[in-house]
Amino acid sequence: MDIRRVPYDHPDAVKLDAEVQAEYHVRYGDGGDATPMDPADFAPPNGVYLIAYDAAGVPVASGGWRVKDANGEGNLDGDAELKRMYVIEQMRGRGLARRVLAALEEDARAAGRVRMVLETGTKQPEAIALYASSGYEPCEKFGYYRFHEDSRCYAKAL
Repeated sequence: MDIRRVPYDHPDAVKLDAEVQAEYHVRYGDGGDATPMDPADFAPPNGVYLIAYDAAGVPVASGGWRVKDANGEGNLDGDAELKRMYVIEQMRGRGLARRVLAALEEDARAAGRVRMVLETGTKQPEAIALYASSGYEPCEKFGYYRFHEDSRCYAKAL
């Protein structure tokens, strides 16, 4: 598995983002994740976006983190927000999400971030299980969906 840094607007990132948005639509019945996102959010040193490629060079997993400091949406100074964790359906169950997550945590720690935070939803039990088994604990809700009933937020000290 080859995990590479790419811009958030890289064609492979755009492709995987469209796939995760389609999955959100199926699970939640709406138009996907409406959280405001900007490719600049994932440009070092303020974040990073990673794609995992298989041996044939096919993009199979993605994820990124972006700087979030204290704001009116519930973030704290030193936060790194995890976004767009995704593994294509035919590659699930092989530990790819865990590998991408570990790489993102390492990168955020090296960038001086002190806490990784994320928001997911009740209709993503696989994600909740991954984060819980990786040391994430429920935290105060933050971000775009902080007032939504299905939203769940988690944090882990880096």
